Amino acid sequence: MAQAAPTPGGMRGMHRRPARRVMTRPRRTPDLFSERVHTVARYAIPVVLGLVYGYWAAANRRDGGPITGGNVLFGFATAIAFIVLCIAVATFAPRLQRELHSMTKSGFAGAAFGFLYSQAGASVLRSTVMGLVIAAAIFGVFFYRYYTREDAQGNRIR
Repeated sequence: MAQAAPTPGGMRGMHRRPARRVMTRPRRTPDLFSERVHTVARYAIPVVLGLVYGYWAAANRRDGGPITGGNVLFGFATAIAFIVLCIAVATFAPRLQRELHSMTKSGFAGAAFGFLYSQAGASVLRSTVMGLVIAAAIFGVFFYRYYTREDAQGNRIR
């Protein structure tokens, strides 16, 4: 009773390979948030990061001493500078080629780290070297990311 069912085309169809099914991937990942949430986050994330950065720089500068008005002013000035630069980098860096894109973001991160390191009391030379080391490491990560996900013109590979 276990006989093969006849196939259309008879014996001629026996030597053909079965058709391969091609699975298609979605072109984009699903978007969980609305466009408004993305717009708010585009500015809220740099503001929160800037406030944390300003507090951290002020805490490094006062070195465990009392909180003064000058220290608070320094923290807010640092936070505002960080916020403005972070928004500028996030806005203009994606328009650059992948090498310059990586260099811009890693340069910003290295300079931010070097400045925080200098506020802890390190020498200018040591702060510069540490900032360059961090920038080089971040450049490697960003360049690899953009190199594997973009073509030479900067278009995302789908």
